[in-house]
Amino acid sequence: MPEDSTLRLTDLAHQNAILQRLLEISLALNGTLALKPLLNEILTAACEIVNSEAASLLLYITNTDELRFVASNTPGENHETLMRTPVPAEGSVAGQIARENRPIIIQNAAQDTRIYRPVDITIGFHTRSLLGVPMHIKGNVIGVLEALNKRDGLWTEDDARYATILASHAAVAIQNARQTEALRKAYSELDKLDKLKTDFIAIASHELRTPLGVILGYASFLKEDAQGEASEHAAAVLNSALQLRSLIEDMTNLRFLHQGSVELSCENLTAAQLVRAALNDLQALSLAKGQRIHLNLEQDAPIFVDRTKLGMALVNLMNNAIKFTPQGGEIRILLEKRPREVWIRIADSGVGIPPDLIEKIFDEFFQVEDHMTRRHNGMGIGLSIARGMIEAHKGRVWAESSGKGQGSLFTVALPIA
Repeated sequence: MPEDSTLRLTDLAHQNAILQRLLEISLALNGTLALKPLLNEILTAACEIVNSEAASLLLYITNTDELRFVASNTPGENHETLMRTPVPAEGSVAGQIARENRPIIIQNAAQDTRIYRPVDITIGFHTRSLLGVPMHIKGNVIGVLEALNKRDGLWTEDDARYATILASHAAVAIQNARQTEALRKAYSELDKLDKLKTDFIAIASHELRTPLGVILGYASFLKEDAQGEASEHAAAVLNSALQLRSLIEDMTNLRFLHQGSVELSCENLTAAQLVRAALNDLQALSLAKGQRIHLNLEQDAPIFVDRTKLGMALVNLMNNAIKFTPQGGEIRILLEKRPREVWIRIADSGVGIPPDLIEKIFDEFFQVEDHMTRRHNGMGIGLSIARGMIEAHKGRVWAESSGKGQGSLFTVALPIA
């Protein structure tokens, strides 16, 4: 075989090996978010591909107008010191590469004043030649990749091209690491806020119980002994105190759901019994609004549930229907028996739910109405508590609505005992 053909085959084999190495780096980049081992892998690949003794990655620090090492495989034991050694943007090759946003090749570093010698002195390394390329993220230079001391011959344009590709990989790895760290911090802040919210609910519900108990006791006493207008005032105080107690109970139940500590005392009863008991608590409220409630409990089924806790969930759902159904409206409650479940369906002719909010109404403290202009009272936790209690019974709950002014349908699916 002619000598030039042999050389071409050797060059092709070399280029194929380089492309294979670049592909490995790209796959590693997609397979891990661990920054340090990935950067070390990039530096190792740089040394192999451009045939250098060592390589380093530096990031540009805008505030101090200097560069800092983030990774290096230069020989020696002073890498911790190296990571703390700043490289000035003025008077260094790395700084010039970052400022001018272009590769720089130095074939003989002995007489080049741009070489920042304090780094060599720090780690006991002698720079004979250098190839540096900028690292980019979205068009902005964020740092520099340097290859140090070509083992054989001189740096080539191919070396600069391959180093630029590796610098791009390094830039992506650093960007991914930054975004991951930002997400980690955001989640940490969310966890702190969630704990603050839970702690506040726990403290508030606990501290409100004692004064509320006193108010309820005196209001009940006054209502029994007072007559005429005084009795009406006492009744108003008592009703307001009872409403406040209901809110405190909701807050307490919400805290228990957060802690996953809901204890169930289950018993055998029927879905119809549960519905009637819940409706009995709200009958007076619906009558006061002149609403008509239609019951269809024919498809009854046995269930094994905590009467109090699941009853509270149904009360919340029914109360929601009464609250958002106007004066004189209709509410329909029916049972629907399925092969393994019984469905409790609560339909109203109320304000309805916008389609884009159907999935959000069970979120804690979420309210369809704006808090500054809303016409209906409440903290927005009744539905979230209902869902938590129903799911604690291995059940499901969901809502349906054709939109604003079209009423709503809530369905509770419970396993048949």
